[in-house]
This record gives sequence, C-alpha cells and structure tokens, in this order.
Amino acid sequence: MAWLEGVFLDFYPWSLALHVISVISWMAGLLYLPRLFVYHAENKENISNLYEIFNKMEIKLFYFIMRPAMISSWVFGLILIFTPGIIDWHDGWPWVKAAMVLSLTWYHHALGRWRKALADRTSHHSGRFFRMVNEIPALLMIVIVLMVIGRPF
Repeated sequence: MAWLEGVFLDFYPWSLALHVISVISWMAGLLYLPRLFVYHAENKENISNLYEIFNKMEIKLFYFIMRPAMISSWVFGLILIFTPGIIDWHDGWPWVKAAMVLSLTWYHHALGRWRKALADRTSHHSGRFFRMVNEIPALLMIVIVLMVIGRPF
C-alpha cells in the first residue's frame, strides 16, 4: 500500500487546491441562498412572476452550484484526510473541524428543505428567520478556518 500513499502525497497540492476551490464555491452558495429566501419569503403574496423567478434562481443555485461544490468539498477533503502525515487525529482541532463540516452539511440539507417549502408555498418561515440563519455558515466557517490555520489544540 506504500504506492497508494505515494499517489496521495503526489496529488496533495492538487487535492488541496481543488478542496479550497470547492469550499469557496460551496460557502458562496450557503451564504447567498438564504438571502434569496429572505426576498422569496417577503414576496410570497406577490402575484407577479417574482415568486417564480426566485424559485428558479434557488433551484439553479442549489442543484447546479451548491450540491456539486458540497460533493467535491467532501471528496477532496476525504482525499486530504487519507493523505499520510497531513492530519494527526490525536490532536483536537481535526475533530472540531469535522463537527463543523458535518454542521455545514446539515445546514445545506436544511436549506434544501426550506427551498422546497418556499417553492410549494408551505413555508412558515419569515424573512427575519432567514436573515438570522444566514449567519450560521459564516460562524461555522470562522471556526473551521481557525482550526485549520491555527491548530490551537
């Protein structure tokens, strides 16, 4: 299996770069989609086609940008995890980062459920709710970056 470790090590700069690109794309969607939800929720009584425009924008963002970005973030992140010598699981920071990534993934799926409820006109969430939950990915991202760069414990 030493040859496999060599492949992971040779691919490390590329997997790291692709992971960072994927995470940036995913975070952009996680931060932007709830903003669309704010406008969507605040215009649900609007009879114009504005409601449908928001719905189309949300679908394209969620399925064509966010979902592939989340999947590639996970794939390249797992490649990094299996690259020898990169992570010492005896430290505490990788566990905190892992918990935050799982939280971001849960949040991503919650956005998918909220998007569907808005599209079906069954959402009971207000624009204020979406403004508040819009802060969640930024807070999780801060913790993740501090863990990876600072490795405090």
